[in-house]
This record gives sequence, structure tokens and C-alpha cells, in this order.
Amino acid sequence: MKTINGPAIFLAQFMRDEAPFNNLDGICTWVADLGYKGIQLPVWEDRLIDLKLASSSKTYCDELKGKIESKGLVLVELAAYLQGQVIAIHPAYETMFDAFYPKGLNPKARTEWATDQLMMTVKASANFGTNNISVLSGGFAWHTMYPWPQRPDGLIHEAFTELVARWMPVLNFAREKGVTIGYELHPGSDLFDGATYELFLEMSGNHEAVCLTYDPSHLLLQQMDYIQFIDIYADRIRAFHVKDAEFNPNGRVGVYGGYQPWIDRAGRFRSLGDGQVDFKRIFSLLTEKNYEGWAILEWEDCLKSPEQGAAEGAPFIKKHIIDATEVSFDDFAGSSTNNERNRRILGIDK
Repeated sequence: MKTINGPAIFLAQFMRDEAPFNNLDGICTWVADLGYKGIQLPVWEDRLIDLKLASSSKTYCDELKGKIESKGLVLVELAAYLQGQVIAIHPAYETMFDAFYPKGLNPKARTEWATDQLMMTVKASANFGTNNISVLSGGFAWHTMYPWPQRPDGLIHEAFTELVARWMPVLNFAREKGVTIGYELHPGSDLFDGATYELFLEMSGNHEAVCLTYDPSHLLLQQMDYIQFIDIYADRIRAFHVKDAEFNPNGRVGVYGGYQPWIDRAGRFRSLGDGQVDFKRIFSLLTEKNYEGWAILEWEDCLKSPEQGAAEGAPFIKKHIIDATEVSFDDFAGSSTNNERNRRILGIDK
């Protein structure tokens, strides 16, 4: 069995306009002082990385890694969530997602921009020597998630045919570079649960690069069995977001939330230890399944400050990481054996 690496932290939610949260040096010092050992880097954040330069210059990547390592940290992986979402946007959402992409792009140009960004991220990942990129899938069918009005026959197949076609150049290039694409299953994207992931995987020809970034919080809010999910998809999990959530339905709101703000929804993201996710079971099962990656804090909470959430997150993750055993606990009671002895134990006559 493997010991999970960590704790690591996803930097996106902690970026601010003021120091130490507005540059790589400052935020790396801050997270290292909190006890983190690795970082997940958002490639859209130009205060942290020049993606175009990282995609073309291994020297630049080596220098950036050196700066990170000088703080006692490891660059765990790159994250391209915003670019992934933009590769496929239904027209109903293009205005609400307009902060994710450059202004003035028509739909065709927007998809081309996102594809180019993802291709550069693959190149950069290869230059850094990291082997997974966490993304959202984007999509076309989310507005039909609830089957009323009835979905016409073939609608979802058509949506996924187009989605796979848009991702395929990125997936093929990633496979060529030895990089996987870890889709975080996320409501608002067409890959939001196991069934949608399986459909995408099947329609991509079981592509080797189609992998998963496991985040139990999104599964809990859908009332999925996030533990069984690991059993089903362990061989495709390449990254692990340690993010907590709670679901407390009442007489007013349930899964859909009633258009309420986060604080009034039945399902809410919480800081580690404040929600309902059974992390002891998750860490045990991932260790049992030989997960070789990192445990990465993603912080989102409608009550607690990011500073407190980050400070509490590192010791929480460290406490849950299992130092995988290389011996059996009952070795002391064993003895050497051979086939003849085994046959005597089984009562088998020669």
C-alpha cells in the first residue's frame, strides 16, 4: 500500500490583492508556515504563473519549481478549471461565465481560446514534470438536468458527442505527453456524477487520459455514496480535493436550494471538520486502493474565514493521512512454513 502525500493546498480561493496573497513568493511562504507541503497551482492566475512561458520554456518551469521548493513545498499539479468550463458553454451561461475568458470572443473563438489554454497547460505540466491537470468539463445539457420538460430522445447523446469532440484534441495531446486530465465532477458541468463520467468515458473510447479529481463535497451535496464511488472508480482517481460539506434539508429547502444564498441552502460547503464528510473512511479506502497522489485542501465555506480554514486544514489532513504499513500486525504470531506443513494444517493426507 501507498502512503498518501500531503497536506497540499489549492491556491485559487486564497488569492487577494494584498500581500502575502498577491504573489507566488508571499503565498508560498504563508502556506508553508501553516504546515502545507505542496501546492496546486491555478494556471489562470497570472500573479502565480505565466502559462504561455511555462508551456514553451522548461528553464522557466525549472526556475519556478525552484522558487516553490525553496519554501519547502512541492508543485503537486496544475489546475485549469476555468479553461475547462469555457471549452463548452451553453449560450444561457455565457454571460455569467464571462469572467472566465477574454472579452469580445464569439462562441467559436471562445472554444479555440480554451482549447489553446488547455494545450498550453499540458505542455507546461510536461515541462514541470507533473502528471495530472484538474479541470471542469464544461457542457451543453445542464439546463436539462431535471427532466421537465421531457428531454427529447438523443439529446444527451448529442450533447456528449459534441463535448467529447471538443475535448479529444486535448486528451490525445495529454496522452502523448504522459499527462492525465482529472475531471472534477461538478454540478453546472455535464460531468457531474458517476453516470455522466461513464458516458463521457465510453464515448471517448475509454481514453487513457480521461481520469478523475475526487472531491467528496460535490457528491455529498447530490446525496451520492461518495465512499462507494472510490470502490467503483479508484483506478481513474488521480487527484483528491479534501473539501467538506453538509446537507441538512428542512421543510423549506432540499437538494435544489430554493435559489437561496449559500448560507441558507440545505447543502453547504464547509471547512474541514465542520461538515459531514467521513474523511476517516475516505483516507482509509484511498490508502487501501493504493492511491499515489496528494491530499489537497480546497477551501470553501460560507461562515469561516479563509485564513482560519487554511490554518485548520493542514493539521486536519496530516492527522488523517495513514502511514501505510509494510508489515502485518500479527506477524509476531506466525512461523515459517512449507507445503508439507500447509497440507497437515488442512488435514490433507499424502
